[in-house]
Amino acid sequence: MAIFSTQNVTIKGISACVPKQEVWNIDYNWIPKKDRASIIKNVGVESRRFAPRGVTTSDLCFEAAEQLIKSLNWDKNDIELLIFVSQSRDYMVPSTSGILQDRLGLSHNCMSFDIGMGCSGWVYAMSAATSIMQVSGIKKALLLVGDISTINVSYRDKSTYPLFGDAGTATALTFDDNAKPIHYNLQSDGSGYDAIIMPHSGVRNFISKKSFEYKKYENGIHRNMFHLTLNGIQVFNFALREVVPNIKKTLKYIDKTTDDIDFFVFHQANKLINDTLRKLLKLEPEKTPSTLQHFGNTSSASIPLTIVDKLQNEVSTKNVCILANGFGVGLSWGSVVFELDNISCPDLIEY
Repeated sequence: MAIFSTQNVTIKGISACVPKQEVWNIDYNWIPKKDRASIIKNVGVESRRFAPRGVTTSDLCFEAAEQLIKSLNWDKNDIELLIFVSQSRDYMVPSTSGILQDRLGLSHNCMSFDIGMGCSGWVYAMSAATSIMQVSGIKKALLLVGDISTINVSYRDKSTYPLFGDAGTATALTFDDNAKPIHYNLQSDGSGYDAIIMPHSGVRNFISKKSFEYKKYENGIHRNMFHLTLNGIQVFNFALREVVPNIKKTLKYIDKTTDDIDFFVFHQANKLINDTLRKLLKLEPEKTPSTLQHFGNTSSASIPLTIVDKLQNEVSTKNVCILANGFGVGLSWGSVVFELDNISCPDLIEY
């Protein structure tokens, strides 16, 4: 079981960037007004941010990183690790991390690589970054995490289009002999790989003319094979089956209870899932901040975005203990427990 702790690394700052364009679900004319109201009530998404064509995840992450480096007054030559986490890379080849290393003006001594994950991506990448820093002694690192999901959903698919929004984030990490340990519990189940999938997005079913042929699956759901497919019932059952036991095992591993955690930051999947998780864990709503209402499901960016948008004052003025849990595409899921002590947390950037 992948339950472990990393030592000597701490989070120094978190920033986030979203597109300026805001799209409201009440204006989603593909479905009747009463259906729009039902989606807003049950999914919890009133509006989302849409990136215009040509703007990429790396653009949003670049802006977030520049702001964070400036706020920390870091010398870019000291950054020796950059990890980019996304399912919307600039290109299939090459990796986007290298492009960002050069664009940010980081030195050639900076190690950089991509991780292709979605909803659990920030948690997984935190484990990779802190583990590498612990064994290598790398002093400063950037974790750039985000997705532009709106480009891969069909406007004529009511099961995906009203759900997703776009965002990019940056997390700054430093080596610190006095840092508190960071704890992880990571899991996966590839038997559910097709619960969230773009069927013709890779080499298994290589893109062709057929990829763009629309098909009606049921009323209100029309899409092609290059669009994102989401099996909502399968994802709902997976989340309720796996997330709470994962969190409870994590707390047991570190000999803590839910009372010892100041905030639980869940991946922002949808209101029904997140409310059910909160109730199963018997948590007060105040301990589970949410950004679903005005940003929707922002994939791997949802955890750091929620910290910036909802906990900016808390994390930048005092010490707080957070348990974050990401879950979704893969299927993969995991928890991370960490403390944020007066970190740099700039205002949310609009790009």
